[in-house]
Amino acid sequence: MHASDDDRREPPPPPGKAPFLLLLLAGIGLVGWGAYGHWQRDLEATRTLDRIRTVVPRVQTALAERADGPLDLTLPGETRPFLTAAIAARATGYIAERRIDIGSRVKAGDLLLRIAAPDLDQQLVQAEAQLGQLRAQLLQAQAQVEQAKANVTLANLTNNRTTTLADQGWASRQNADTSQASVLSQAATLAGAEAGVKVADANIKSQQAAVERLRALAAFERVVAPFDGVITTRSVDVGDLVKADNGGTPLVTIDQDSTLRIAVNVPQNLTRGVMPGVEARIRVPQLPGRVFKGTVERSSVALQAASRTLTTEVDVRNGDGILRSGLHADVTLQIPREKPGVVVPAEAAVFSGGKLRVAVLKDDGRVTWRDVSLRRDFGRMLELEGGLEPETRIVVGPPPDLREDQPVDAGDKPVRGQPMRAAAR
Repeated sequence: MHASDDDRREPPPPPGKAPFLLLLLAGIGLVGWGAYGHWQRDLEATRTLDRIRTVVPRVQTALAERADGPLDLTLPGETRPFLTAAIAARATGYIAERRIDIGSRVKAGDLLLRIAAPDLDQQLVQAEAQLGQLRAQLLQAQAQVEQAKANVTLANLTNNRTTTLADQGWASRQNADTSQASVLSQAATLAGAEAGVKVADANIKSQQAAVERLRALAAFERVVAPFDGVITTRSVDVGDLVKADNGGTPLVTIDQDSTLRIAVNVPQNLTRGVMPGVEARIRVPQLPGRVFKGTVERSSVALQAASRTLTTEVDVRNGDGILRSGLHADVTLQIPREKPGVVVPAEAAVFSGGKLRVAVLKDDGRVTWRDVSLRRDFGRMLELEGGLEPETRIVVGPPPDLREDQPVDAGDKPVRGQPMRAAAR
């Protein structure tokens, strides 16, 4: 049996060392390249950390400003008439004349309405007639007093004569006693007549009061303006029946708008500076560019329990009549400060560790953190109670990683904030 050709082939020789060497060199190269890249990244990170440690951040600074002027507090308010009167009827009758309408300007004493009240007029005529009767009765009573005085005088003379004659025996004792009794009787008559005069005088005074009352009511037939102002409502017309003291709708309403009151509610923390004489500026949204001057004139003294605010009234002159009652207005009160404060931008203060702090730039270009206390928050600006002196240079918007005693690049000039007078709302 012969062997095949494949069996006669010789096995291939084993591979040489060169491929293994190439693979080894390639692996070593890859490992070395990776190690080099890792070393480069570590080196770059180390350099970055070194730059971070040594970098000088550029910051913006501002000067803390002294706040010693008045504090402008802007609050919403509503204009009201200085005086307002709802005029009702005091005489029952019909409207006979109407001289005004809504919007009419009137002066004090001008006739607004005339009421025809014939019943009242007749009552007045009757009362005056009764007064005349009582005055006649008084004259009659006074005449009776004069007559009684004359009778007393005559009785005294008769008694004196009769007593003298009785003592001399020319007249009886009975006549003397009779004359003495006549004196007493005439004296009693005089006293009664004098009492009648007092009664008549009292009746006259009573009737006079009744007449004056009716005259006063008759005077209310003329409805006149109590003060200068404008008619704001009218609820009657000619021919309408009105009743006295019915407690219903008033005939007309008049407002005095030459001076307006503006009521504002001042928060509790600013009430100590609100007092009569404090100046105010009033702006109305419908009148852009116009500023009206007013003065605080009165307040409720006690705070409202629900809102903890003080109701304050500001008086503003309105001679040209451009302001109207019922307008919404922004009232800026110029409240004097109790003591000066320091004002800084709100971006300069940060909360750290439960405390309010600011970064202060020292003369050597490094920063230091200071704890401060807040007095008032005006939104964009803060007024501090203590911890900072005016004209101190502070960092605005300090970086979160700003460290104590770290150098910074603050430039040459700090940014000055706006003068702090008006910010509260």
